[in-house]
Amino acid sequence: MSKNPRKSIVASFGVLSAELENRLESDQQPTPPVEPSGNRVGAGVIGAAHRAIDYIRSERDQLRALLESGGGAVRELDPALIDPSPFSDRLPDDDGTDFEAFKRSIETEGQKVPVQVRKHPTSPGRYQVVYGHRRWRAAKQLGMPVRALEVEISDLDLVVAQGIENASRQDLTWIERALFASRMDDAGIKPRDIYAALSIDDAELAKMRSVYRSVAIDVIEAIGRAPKIGRPRWLELAKAVAGDPGTLESLRTELGRRSGGAETSDQRFQRILNAIKPVVKKAVEPTSILDGNGTRLGALVMSPKEARISAEGSLGIEFLKFVEAELPNLAVRFARQREQKPDSCQRRTE
Repeated sequence: MSKNPRKSIVASFGVLSAELENRLESDQQPTPPVEPSGNRVGAGVIGAAHRAIDYIRSERDQLRALLESGGGAVRELDPALIDPSPFSDRLPDDDGTDFEAFKRSIETEGQKVPVQVRKHPTSPGRYQVVYGHRRWRAAKQLGMPVRALEVEISDLDLVVAQGIENASRQDLTWIERALFASRMDDAGIKPRDIYAALSIDDAELAKMRSVYRSVAIDVIEAIGRAPKIGRPRWLELAKAVAGDPGTLESLRTELGRRSGGAETSDQRFQRILNAIKPVVKKAVEPTSILDGNGTRLGALVMSPKEARISAEGSLGIEFLKFVEAELPNLAVRFARQREQKPDSCQRRTE
């Protein structure tokens, strides 16, 4: 290939890898078109995504021919020497049935499509997965070498390519996309590149940040993918936490408790949200205050630390004034009554 191999691989790996995996791995099904998310995306982001996809398609056949001819430095590596991408974009599934079926297909039919790896930027002799985490994980669990194609790719190109690849396959849940944005943020990826990687605008990134900066990453990971929990409810949870360390610790405590049976990540989310929602106090019915003739003077509302008397009519106002004048006498009577109680006397002598 005449072009710079770094750019060629980066531009190619997303859609190409998805297509190869769909055609060559027997347990993969054709991917349905991704439905629009409903978010309004800026024209610049759309244009950048279209240009990237066009370039991917133009490079696809060249890389495919390279793989089929046995070139491209495809070799077998010990999966123990490979680490996942530093920009994790998926949380564990509630149901591992699909992965077990995938792993069985690798065991019986072999690994038909190589994973893509790059040299680890800080650990000599090790690698990081660029694409093919499921195949790498299956090979690792099966104790078999993993077929890998080594590419040169920067952090920036890796995250943009990952975002494009994920858009062409199974949709991430909203919180997985937010976590992906968080890891790009932590790595110093510029916002414009986060927009391109996730096909979002600045308003959507602001919403994601409000969640992952309020709800700690460890709490989000403990909840899981929560596929039925969308942006509004995650924003509701973030608002409930609102930077309060005490509420955050309450979330961790609640997550540490086990529910009465198997629990999905959606159910786990709802359980912790219910646990920190403020309890709605039941309205206390007022007690009518009547004089000896049955005339209503007002109403009394009592709480553990408060008593409220409301007046009704001119007679009720006079009653309020009477109560106010009698308060000192009531306090004296209260003190005398306590002095006469045996337990009060005993406490004083002790």
